[in-house]
Amino acid sequence: MTAREKPKTLWVGRWGFILAATGSAVGLGNIWKFPYMTGEYGGGAFVLVYLACILAIGIPIMMAEISFGRRGRGSPIDAIRRLAQESGRSALWSLFGWMAMLCGFMILSFYVVVAGWSVAYLWKAVSGGLSGSSVEEMAAIFGANNANPWSLGFWSTLVTLATMLIVGKGVQEGIEKSVRWMMPGMVLILGIMIVYGVFSGGFGEAMSFLFAFELGNLSSEGLLAAMGQAFFTLSLASGAILTYGSYLPDDKSIARTTFSVALFDTLVALMAGLAIFPVIFASGMDPDSGPGLIFMSLPLAFQQMPLGTLLEIAFFFMLTLAALTSAISMIEATVAWLNQSRGVSRAKASWGTGILLWIVSTLAMLSFNVGADWTLAGKHFFDWLDYLTSRWMMPLGGLGMALMAGFVLRNEIFRSELGLSRTQHALWLFMVRYVSPLGILLIFIDALGVMALDLGSQWPWLLAVLVAITVMGELISPRLRRQLAS
Repeated sequence: MTAREKPKTLWVGRWGFILAATGSAVGLGNIWKFPYMTGEYGGGAFVLVYLACILAIGIPIMMAEISFGRRGRGSPIDAIRRLAQESGRSALWSLFGWMAMLCGFMILSFYVVVAGWSVAYLWKAVSGGLSGSSVEEMAAIFGANNANPWSLGFWSTLVTLATMLIVGKGVQEGIEKSVRWMMPGMVLILGIMIVYGVFSGGFGEAMSFLFAFELGNLSSEGLLAAMGQAFFTLSLASGAILTYGSYLPDDKSIARTTFSVALFDTLVALMAGLAIFPVIFASGMDPDSGPGLIFMSLPLAFQQMPLGTLLEIAFFFMLTLAALTSAISMIEATVAWLNQSRGVSRAKASWGTGILLWIVSTLAMLSFNVGADWTLAGKHFFDWLDYLTSRWMMPLGGLGMALMAGFVLRNEIFRSELGLSRTQHALWLFMVRYVSPLGILLIFIDALGVMALDLGSQWPWLLAVLVAITVMGELISPRLRRQLAS
C-alpha cells in the first residue's frame, strides 16, 4: 500500500473520528485524575497551566500524530515507516511506532484493572454495597474489593471482554457506533450532575476553586503535574490517536479536528470538576483527598444528598463508559497492525490480543492481593507497568513524534496533510520544533526525579528562557528558514 492509498476502512465522517478520539482522550484521567489533581495542586492555578499546556504541547503533537496516521494509512509501525521512506530516512524510525503500540498495550494491561474498579463500584451502587458512614469505612470497602482476586479479576475480565467485542466488530460497526452513544451519554450525565450542583449549595465555591487563579498556588510540582496531565490526557504517544488518524478521510481538516478533540477533552475535564467539587464542598469535605476522591470521598458525599443513590449510579455508569472508550482506543493499534500487516482477520486479531491482554492484566490484578509480595526493586507488576509507560515510554515517544515532525520528515508532508496557511504552518512548526519538545523534556526530567529548581516561583524566568531558546532556534536555523520559505 503506497503512502497515499486509501485504506479499506474510514470513519463515516469527521464526527466519528472526533467522538472516537475524544473517547480515547476522555477516560479515567479526566473524570478520576483531573479533579483530584486540581484539588492537590491549588485549583485555578493548576487549571490555567493545564489549559496553556494543552495549547502549547498537546495540540501541536496531536496534529503531527494524526498527520502520521493519515499519510501513512496504517498502524503506528507501518505509518511511520512509510513516512520515513517517503522522506528518504531510515526505516528504523518506525521503532517509535513499535514503542507507541507496546506502550498502549502495557497501559491497557493495568488500565483494565482500574476500569474494573469503576464497574465494581457501579454494581455496588446499584446493589447498596456503598453504605459506609465514614471515609475509613469507604477505604475498607475499597481495600476489600482489591483484596479478593476472584471479584477483582471478574470485573477486569468483564472490561476486557467488552473491549474485544466492540473492537472485533471493526471501525465503523464497532468503535464508531459505540462512541456515538457513549460520548453523548457521558456528557449528559455530567450535565445532570452539574445542574444538581448548582442547587447543592457548593457550586459557587467550586467555581471559585476551579477558576480563581492565585499565583502563590503555582508550585513547581503543580506546574510540572499540569504539563504531564495535559500531555497524557490526550492519549499521545500511545498509538491510539495515530491509528485513529489513519482512518480519517482525506477531505477532513486535521487542524479543525484536532482543536475539536482538544476542546471536547478539556470541556469534559472541566465539567467533571464542576460536577464533583460542588458535591464535595456542599458535604464539607476536603477537595485535597488525592486518588481516593472518587472511590472513597465521593460515595460518602452522595449518601448525604437527596437522590444521592441515583446520582451515584449515574456517576459510576459514566465512569465505566469513560474507561471503556479509552480501553477501545488503546487496543486498536495492536489489532490494526495484526490485521493490516500480518493478514490476521479483525475478529481473530481482537480475540488473540484479548487473551494476551487478559493474561498480563491478571498479573497486574494479582499485585493487589495474592501477589502483594511479588516485588522487584520495591515495585509490584502493576506499579512497573505504570512506571515504565508514564515515566519513560510516553515522554520519550512524545519527544520522538515531535522531533520527527519538526526535523526528520519532509516538511512538504505536513504542508499537504495539515492544509494550513503559511503563517499558521510556521506557527505549528515553531511549536512542534521547540516549545513542545522543551515542555516534554521538563516533564521527563521531573519524572526522573532530578528537577531541583523551584520552577513554580520562577515561572516568569522559565517562560523567558523558553522564548529565548525558541527565538534563537528560529534565527540560527537556515534549514528551517528554507523550509518556511518553500
